[in-house]
Amino acid sequence: MSSNTDHHFDAIVIGAGMTGGFAAKEFCDNGLKTLVLERGRNVEHVKDYPTTNMQPWDFKHRGEVPYAVKKENPVISRCYAYREDAMHFFVKDTEHPYIQDKPFDWIRGYQVGGKSIMWARQVQRWSDYDFEGPARDGFAVDWPIRYKDIEKWYTYVEQFIGVSGNRDGLDILPDGDFLKAFDLNCVEEYFQNIIKENYKNRHVIYGRCAHITENRPIFQEQGRVLCQSRNICQRGCPFGGYFNANSTLIPWAQRTGNMTLKPHSVVHSIIFDDAKNKAVGVRVIDAQTKETTEYFSKVIFVNAATFNTNLVLLNSTSSRFPNGLGNDNGLLGKYVAFHNYRGKIQAEHEGHQAFRTLGGRPTSAYIPRFRNVYKQETDFLRGYACGFSANRGRDVNNEGFGDTLRDNLMHSKSFKPWRVGSHMMGETIPKESNFLSLDSEQKDDWGIPLLKVNIDYDENDEKMLQDFFEQLTDMYKKAGFTNIKTWDDKRAPGLDIHEMGGVRMGHDPETSLLNKWNQLHNCPNVFVTDGACMTSVATQNPSLTFMALTARAANYAIEQMKKGEI
Repeated sequence: MSSNTDHHFDAIVIGAGMTGGFAAKEFCDNGLKTLVLERGRNVEHVKDYPTTNMQPWDFKHRGEVPYAVKKENPVISRCYAYREDAMHFFVKDTEHPYIQDKPFDWIRGYQVGGKSIMWARQVQRWSDYDFEGPARDGFAVDWPIRYKDIEKWYTYVEQFIGVSGNRDGLDILPDGDFLKAFDLNCVEEYFQNIIKENYKNRHVIYGRCAHITENRPIFQEQGRVLCQSRNICQRGCPFGGYFNANSTLIPWAQRTGNMTLKPHSVVHSIIFDDAKNKAVGVRVIDAQTKETTEYFSKVIFVNAATFNTNLVLLNSTSSRFPNGLGNDNGLLGKYVAFHNYRGKIQAEHEGHQAFRTLGGRPTSAYIPRFRNVYKQETDFLRGYACGFSANRGRDVNNEGFGDTLRDNLMHSKSFKPWRVGSHMMGETIPKESNFLSLDSEQKDDWGIPLLKVNIDYDENDEKMLQDFFEQLTDMYKKAGFTNIKTWDDKRAPGLDIHEMGGVRMGHDPETSLLNKWNQLHNCPNVFVTDGACMTSVATQNPSLTFMALTARAANYAIEQMKKGEI
């Protein structure tokens, strides 16, 4: 171990996204000298949002990604947010290659803040129906926690980040500490009432999202103001109206004077000391100079995002752990799962012709999971949630040239029919056959083995997809919607950007990697609290759960350090 005191810290956090940022905040608030390692560049709030105040005509390609760039980057170009205004926040295909044994679109953001800059910002709590799912339905392993174990940490995170939503009183989707919600529009409210009248356990609610709609002292302390409904969040918000790590967690930790932030730091591996029988530090390669440096600490949090967290642990070999850190049971990298977003449905609504949409809001309606909740009622396991939105666009007259065209565009008075649409968010089942591994020969620019991805859909996913089509079609018909169309967009796994697992939590060290506090069973001063820790994936957007698990684990680690247990 280096005698250089500048290389010694109380805690090291790998990754400066929303979970790494939350771990850093908790450690720094409690007086721990904390090193945060980020493989990408630094992105400072407001200062490094170059497109945030640009108008459509300010962009050379009017917001579109040039064909040549798309051709060179087929994976990232399939991401909905990869546009001219935010493409600088995404990892291009050639910048960190990986091997697809089966097609998988790995969407990444290598910078301080990670993907929290570009995320879709939907946040829902899990319920016990989700935590009990594996044990009840006979897949994966039992979660070592239940809703009561994480409930107060959900509240803790919500109060810090700000979540807009209604108190809906649903057991499948517990209420939280909410700020006032945006309104549904008239057609969304109409559909909400139709579903309420026709179904006992199906609900249409406002989609809970990480946007601040009320002033609270905590937001003023963070320097944030209310969401302006600009709907260009992927650029970074100068108002701090939505939550990202750059506007909240990182500056908060920095103000304590306890955080050392090192961007351009590619983590090669975690250093395990056989004599001490614990992890003692982290080996880092400078992204620009390729120089190797080692840093040391009492506790290490791995929050590099699901796949890179698996990669770091798989590459952390020693005489004690020849197959990866903590990997005595050979399960590291296995039982990876994701969300199935392939299903879409759209239709038209002939009513409410006296109304139209005006202005924006950061999200729309949401239909919580309603299949197989209280009993097994289908020939597939688990279920799906759905989005729902309604909008009405102007029927633009684009005939003519010059002044005639301008006048036609400016003075179009008529509107198109209301259009409604939904997409599915299906729970996939973690399987041993869905796994990550390291290539034995090919390496990246930093000398680290390339990650191999072997992940695919299964029969359960196909049956769930068909059920989504059938059930949503029935719901749309009951609402009187017309011209109903369903389609499978055939996307590869990954574009949901909700990959989870590989370092799953569980009770038994023989069948899991982490305990109920997110510690590696076989190396308890190393914690994993990002998506890699997930035992199953439920149907909810997962980021809120990642942050709640992180806050809970970080505070547990702090207590254990005070007791001298770590």
